[in-house]
Amino acid sequence: MNGDERTLTLPARFTHRLPIEVLLPADSPRLNGLDEEHVRRLVGVYASLPPVLVHRSTLRVVDGMHRVAAAAHQGLTSVEVQYFDGADEETFLRSVTANITHGLPLSVADRKAAAERILRSRPDLSDRSVASCTGLDAKTVATIRPRSTADNPQPNIRIGADGRAHPLDRTAERLRAAELMTHHPDLPLRAIVKETGLSLGTAHDVRRRLQRGEAPVPEGRRAAAARRAAALTSSTAAATSEPPAQRPPAPAPPTATTPAPTAGTGSSRGSMELLRRLAGDPSLRHSESGRHFLRWLHTHVMVDEAWRRQAAAVPPHCTDTVAELALQCSHAWKRFAEDLARRRLTDATPDPSRHAASAPRQGA
Repeated sequence: MNGDERTLTLPARFTHRLPIEVLLPADSPRLNGLDEEHVRRLVGVYASLPPVLVHRSTLRVVDGMHRVAAAAHQGLTSVEVQYFDGADEETFLRSVTANITHGLPLSVADRKAAAERILRSRPDLSDRSVASCTGLDAKTVATIRPRSTADNPQPNIRIGADGRAHPLDRTAERLRAAELMTHHPDLPLRAIVKETGLSLGTAHDVRRRLQRGEAPVPEGRRAAAARRAAALTSSTAAATSEPPAQRPPAPAPPTATTPAPTAGTGSSRGSMELLRRLAGDPSLRHSESGRHFLRWLHTHVMVDEAWRRQAAAVPPHCTDTVAELALQCSHAWKRFAEDLARRRLTDATPDPSRHAASAPRQGA
């Protein structure tokens, strides 16, 4: 027997046998629970059934509660299982996906309830992505989304069925592309794509709109972007508003170590609006260092209440460590703000030597 013949190769779908008593019941998308009639049907064909899918770290059934019940009806004390190694928050999504591809079909009510729950926990998923998981039409998912995400501001990024991130609002990128096309009409579309991050098809659309004398952003998309911005601003204002009796005292006048508030800044203007204004500033957009700063800023700023969607993912034993890290980051941002405030005050203070040097020239 040579070395190749002695090599042990495990099957791709390796199974284990677990006692039924150690399994936790599934977080099932079925609103009515187990169907006893379906369990009785499975008892007669139990030997041909696939293994039960179980979350490895929790031993919770992901797919196969009817099979577990059928095994128990036969007097079995254990079942064949395959392990699912995804994160805890992925188990429900995997359970829904499994139940629309085989076994007892989910009802339309089950699928709509599952879609609503998925959208509450993962509002960044696109309508098509949720539709592919639940077996619904993407238009149906779109009608469910408003009531499932009414309490949370909608992210500008959607994760598509292809797993890639797709921004909802490309207004700023379209405007930038239009500016490049106007000032540099011979610039290739691929260079504009590289500069703005737009797809080639969207860049073509912007060029055709300009050639027809139309605005680079379609009217419907401008209105949708305005509605999203208004919703985000109102949700930010509601989250930060306080009763008059609980408001903190008026802030002290700015000093060299206390950054002064920018005129117009308040709860009525969210972080997204501030980011958009910076992204539209020509002094930043038209320099390599400015564009690098904008890219850095977009990856480091935590927009409004976005942290609430991440807090649930922190395990209890990691909360102290993550909290300490968050505080260290907040201290770093505070030092950054103080440094900018000192620069602002320094630039605003007249330089006597510069003024004295210019006096003879003015009298000459």
